[in-house]
This record gives sequence, C-alpha cells and structure tokens, in this order.
Amino acid sequence: MSALPLARFTVLDLTRVRAGPTCVKQLSDWGARVVKVEGPGEDDMTGARDGSDFQNLHRDKRSVVLDLKRPEAVAALKRLAARADVLVENFRPDVKHRLGIAYEALRAVNPRLVYASISGFGQEGPYRDRPGFDMVAQAMGGLMSVTGTPAGGPLRAGIPVADLCSGLFGAIGILIALLDREATGEGRWVQTSLLQAQVAMLDFQAVRWLVDGVVPGRTGNDHPYMTPMGVYPAADGEIVIGASGQEQYRKFCAALGAPELLEDPRFATMEARVENRAAFTEAVAARTRAAPAGHWVALFNAAGIACGPINAIDRVFADPQVRAQGLVRPVRHPRLGELRLLGSPIGLSGAAPGDARPAPEKGEHTDEVLREFGFSAEEIERLRAAGAAM
Repeated sequence: MSALPLARFTVLDLTRVRAGPTCVKQLSDWGARVVKVEGPGEDDMTGARDGSDFQNLHRDKRSVVLDLKRPEAVAALKRLAARADVLVENFRPDVKHRLGIAYEALRAVNPRLVYASISGFGQEGPYRDRPGFDMVAQAMGGLMSVTGTPAGGPLRAGIPVADLCSGLFGAIGILIALLDREATGEGRWVQTSLLQAQVAMLDFQAVRWLVDGVVPGRTGNDHPYMTPMGVYPAADGEIVIGASGQEQYRKFCAALGAPELLEDPRFATMEARVENRAAFTEAVAARTRAAPAGHWVALFNAAGIACGPINAIDRVFADPQVRAQGLVRPVRHPRLGELRLLGSPIGLSGAAPGDARPAPEKGEHTDEVLREFGFSAEEIERLRAAGAAM
C-alpha cells in the first residue's frame, strides 16, 4: 500500500484538552507527521498520560518538550515552524501574542504555514479572552435549551459536542487551506471556536428561529415535528423507530399490524399525529411492548422502516455492523500492553490507516525531532542547559 494521503505534511501540535487534539487526530489518522510540542509542567488536562482518553487522543505523535515561556524555546519553535506545513493551537487568544508565537510572527518565518486556532469563543468579539469549556458552549450555543424533556430542565449532551465539532471544523479548515496553498503558494490562518461550532451544529433548530421565527423548546426523545420518530418500548428494552412521510407511515402501520392507526383521523396525517402525539405514542407502544426488540428491528427494517435498538457502549462495539466498519484500531504500548482505540470513520479507496502508534512519553522525541529540523547536538544541549527544552 502506498503512503497515506497526508504523509507529506508535517504538523506542529500545540494543543491540549480535547478540541485541538481532536482536530489533529483527523490529520494524524491519515498519515500526517505530527510533533506534539508540550510544556514542561503538568500533562494534558485530558487526564493521566496512561489513561485511555490521553492514549486515544494523542496516538500517532512524537513529543518534544519546549518551555515557551523562555525566549530560547520560542526561537526553537520558530525554527520548527519554518519547516512545518501546519501549526495547530488552542490557547486563549491573548496567550499566543504574549508568547510571541501568534500567526503574524510565524508567518514571517514561513509564509506557507497553515496556522489553525481553536478557542472557546473566537479570535474577535467581547468574549474572545474568556476561558471556554464544552458544557459552557453547549449552554450558550443553544444545545442545552433543546435537549431534555419538556417538563425537565435543560440537559447537556452525553458527549462533548462543541469540543468534537470545533475540532472537526478546524481539521476541515486546515485541509481547505492546504488545498488553497497549492494554488497560491501561501498559507492561511484558520479559525474556529467551541461557540461557533456549537451554533453551526444547531442546524434545523437554528433556522426554525432565523427563518420561521420559532424558538424551539425541549421535546425529549420526540422529533420536533415528525412522528413516529422516537423511542418506543419493546418487551425486553427500548427501540428507536423513524418513519418520515405518509408512504413510510403506511408501511409502518402495515408492519406494526395496526391498520386502525392509518384510519383514525387523529393519526391520519403528520400534522394530526404531532397534535395528538401522546395518544399516538401510547397506541404504538401498546403494540411494540408485546414483542422483543429484535423482532421489531428485523420486522421494520424488512419493511423499509428505520429501526434500531438503544445500545449501551459495550453492545455498540459488539454490533456486527460496527465490527465490519473497522472502527477499532489496535495499538501496542510498551508499558500498557495491547490497547483498543477509536479508528477513523472515514473510508478511502486504496488507503486505510494501519495499526496506531501509542501516545508518546513526554519529551520522548525531543532530541530526535530537533535533529531532524537541523539542530546540532551543541544547540540541543544549550537549549537543555537554559531550561528551554527537555
């Protein structure tokens, strides 16, 4: 197999926590040569270095320790940037300026550099210097206002949606800038934030306000304006059923063995079903709770109606379809043994990531990387003696 598609790119990773590492992982999964530039202090806030979270986020990287509070380390970083293709950082906006490593400073040493910044609230605006965390972005970006039941309070999503999506948008922006560089010969400053990503992910809920003037509320497991589209009980658990449109509804009623639901004027149209949702849901539930989940999943899917079980995480990875998609990447860690990490959800013909390399020990590759970037043994020793490298 030929080299992975991004193998020709060198990425300097100054990120920590989750949004930035998520961005970089999209690049390293497809072969980018990633150098994780770390400070000498505590490890990343994603937890202990040997923990599953850190190992998953930071696999396939090499680690260099530079204390960017020292001018010698900043000078060393600029030498790395002069030969890199991409730099990704998720400091608060003021920090990179204070350290002297903002976009303008690094563009001066490498006009081809694609510089990506991910922050809590963006590089401009009244909140630019605020600290940002996923749950705050979920709250301020509207997600919590539409998550939960009508009678209950707002809820955060069970995964860090703002972190993950800002990382994905950051990676997309980097790839756009790299494509643009092929035409212009120059890099760009790619910017996104947790708040921007979260607002963008509101999708149809956003345009319900922007276009229709409707402020969406919480509907729990019910779709805001479609049914059957939600959670229903089975004899041994719960299932999700989705039937959109009248033709699908006719198939649904036939598969359920409930022609009366099609004939009942309270349920005959989508608008009527939404208006009488409680009665409709109970009528469907009276049927679905009479048989196990596997029965309904097979029956509805055979009829062309989307239906699936609600899997706990262990059952997700036991599912034959998930197994067939190759979403688990094995890695052999020299101390921790065999680890199973999350793979890329992207498929490319003729290319597939191989076994992942474990997350590096802190500063494991400092000498190796600095030599590759043209530092002499004497220069490396001087950096160490000054406390600028480790």
